[in-house]
Amino acid sequence: MARNQKGWVSLTVKLNVLILAITILLAGGLTLIAYQVNSERVDRYYKQTTSEAASAIAAFVDGDYLAHFKESIASSDFQTLRYAAVGAEDEEMIRQWLVDQGLYDNFQKISDDLVLYRRKLDAKYIYLQSLQGNISVNLIDPDEDLLYIGSIEISPEEFEAYQGNVHIDPTVSTTEEFGWLCSAYEPVVDSQGNAIAILGVDIDMNDVMEERQVFLIDMLLFAAVLMVVAVGVSIVLMRKMATKPLSMLSQATMSFVDGENGYTKDDVISLPIRSKDEIGDLYREIRTMESRMVEYMDNLTHITAEKERIGAELNIATQIQADMLPRIFPPFPDRHEFDLYATMHPAKEVGGDFYDFFLVDDDHICLVMADVSGKGVPAALFMVIAKTLIKNRAQMGDSPAEILTNVNEQLCQGNDAELFVTVWLAVIQLSTGKGVAANAGHEHPVIKRKNGQYEMVVYRHSPAVATVDGIRFREHTFELNPGDSLFVYTDGVPEATNSRNELFGTDRMLFSLNRYPNASPQELLQTVRGDIDAFVGGAPQFDDITMLSFQYAGTEEKKVNELTLEARVENLDEVLAFVDSHLEQLDCPLKAKMQIDVAVEELYVNIAHYAYNPAVGSATVRVEVLQDPLAVSITFIDHGIPYDPLKKPDPDVTLSAEERAIGGLGIYMVKKSMDGIDYEYKDGQNILRIQKNIG
Repeated sequence: MARNQKGWVSLTVKLNVLILAITILLAGGLTLIAYQVNSERVDRYYKQTTSEAASAIAAFVDGDYLAHFKESIASSDFQTLRYAAVGAEDEEMIRQWLVDQGLYDNFQKISDDLVLYRRKLDAKYIYLQSLQGNISVNLIDPDEDLLYIGSIEISPEEFEAYQGNVHIDPTVSTTEEFGWLCSAYEPVVDSQGNAIAILGVDIDMNDVMEERQVFLIDMLLFAAVLMVVAVGVSIVLMRKMATKPLSMLSQATMSFVDGENGYTKDDVISLPIRSKDEIGDLYREIRTMESRMVEYMDNLTHITAEKERIGAELNIATQIQADMLPRIFPPFPDRHEFDLYATMHPAKEVGGDFYDFFLVDDDHICLVMADVSGKGVPAALFMVIAKTLIKNRAQMGDSPAEILTNVNEQLCQGNDAELFVTVWLAVIQLSTGKGVAANAGHEHPVIKRKNGQYEMVVYRHSPAVATVDGIRFREHTFELNPGDSLFVYTDGVPEATNSRNELFGTDRMLFSLNRYPNASPQELLQTVRGDIDAFVGGAPQFDDITMLSFQYAGTEEKKVNELTLEARVENLDEVLAFVDSHLEQLDCPLKAKMQIDVAVEELYVNIAHYAYNPAVGSATVRVEVLQDPLAVSITFIDHGIPYDPLKKPDPDVTLSAEERAIGGLGIYMVKKSMDGIDYEYKDGQNILRIQKNIG
């Protein structure tokens, strides 16, 4: 297919191909329709002629004779003849049998009549059959040289179509033996009106089918000639009226677009197109469009310059806003009591969300999460003012409620834009984990206790800051223990919306937080942000997304120590000395110390006796000191046979020593004397842990 210099197929070629395809479809369709109509007309004529001939001949056949003829066949010893192959000797035998039965004269007369009718009609076959169940009996089937009486068993499909000696609609069919035939079947009745047999007439249609093929070939040749003429004329007319003017328009338009000197009035196309049709209208509209485009480009040049100036200023504003938020993490590398991380992703170049954190003094940190109403530059300016006022007031040592009260008074003055800001503000004492928070219309914070799950903290809010002058803000106290975490955010997190207009919601947010509850603050925020992006997909971001995670470690680290040795009974004293050394440092009460020693002895001796028997392996004893309340946790670790002593049923201590089953008393005493006991098999290790409160 021809292509132009740019590599794509030209419109002229496409239209010519389209015209050719349509012409082929029309010519082919008309040819097939004409062929079909002619075929149906010829078939209908032959079916009608054959049916009428069969009906007329059947009326002249003696039905009473055929009835007597059938009875004679059925009651005689003629079974061997019915299935015999036809030959000269068989024909004479059949004729003699007919003479003996007194049937020959009428049989011969009917046979001669059928031959006569066949010649007059120029039929291929005329015969008499009797359909009895699924057996077709040829009663009289004359031929030029012989007579034939026989029977055949018809197929189930034929049996469904030909049941009984009744009228059968004429059909046109073909076989390998006879070629094309038009066949009709009409009943032969006796004097009582009973159907005795059917008369079949077969008309040879091989010549008709050959004429039909000739007709089809002639029609196709005529259609081909007509198609060539039509396509040629269409191509000439199409080029003159459409493709040539369109090509001129295309070249002129490309010259206008590719102008190197910019768009001017002189570049507007002018062509000798005067036709009053769609192409003429298109030419005139293109001229108008190009004139307006020149004017538009002049305006666009000025607008683009102005937009670039505004864009540069917005970029500076974005950088200024980003610089105002703490972005260096960890923010206090020398402080180990806590870890935190925060992010802010504005929906536009600048946003109204902001977070802040700073040390009020050496033992107090202030956390701020806020969201200004509105978007863009106005919200960003209001955010700068609010953030500055909050920090200045917090560094004066005020409580959260006092801070928000003072900031509210200042922001309400001259707030003609009627902007407001929701604020969550907390001051936490790092030495104790005790904090005070105030919530001015902001989202509920989320907290996770050590080894727990993130959960919403729901309580009544105060109104947003800068809504009404003279508001009194509520505050409440809380306490963080070592290992606890705090997560605060703006409404851009739960209200993130996907293309189906579904919200991310707090349930998905909590699920995302609890996927990795022990992750670091940075990893936690990255997980939540990734889940939000996956949920939103390609939908645009409508609101700022700001988050802050604070993990409290406390001022004291728990003490952990462990001893690893061969699991032998001889090493029991070393194990007890190791445990007691830690208990003495904690001033453990004597009773608790004795209970711990008994439990340690029972558990270690069990490991020495049974964990590796008969081999010898290692055992690890780990001591951990816990706070709030003061407690000691002792863990026994071995790589021996998996065994969970907690699954063993407790012994019945109400029975006498003789009546009780042997074993189980030692672990039972450990359960009763300790405040906690648990077992797990992990990474090929038996891990049994006991805990005793001592404070």
